[in-house]
Amino acid sequence: MPLPSLKDQAGGRDRLLPMHIAHNSLLSAREKLDLLNEMKAGATGALEDGGDIGFDPAEIDAAIAEVRRGVQDGVGSETVLKGDF
Repeated sequence: MPLPSLKDQAGGRDRLLPMHIAHNSLLSAREKLDLLNEMKAGATGALEDGGDIGFDPAEIDAAIAEVRRGVQDGVGSETVLKGDF
């Protein structure tokens, strides 16, 4: 059975939330921050065009802050693929 994608793990292709990225153990902190910043840029553009992104944009900032706090505490510097598993 193939591994599910990050979007599938988050509840479906249209249901990827910022905290799902922040808590994903398969991503390093750098990857999480890159994805969250990309999500923030996309959400900003969608909101400017009058679109609905399906969550509060403040959730992205909260997820970014949580990843940064984790880095300060030494969490998220490695992924499970590097031996945490």
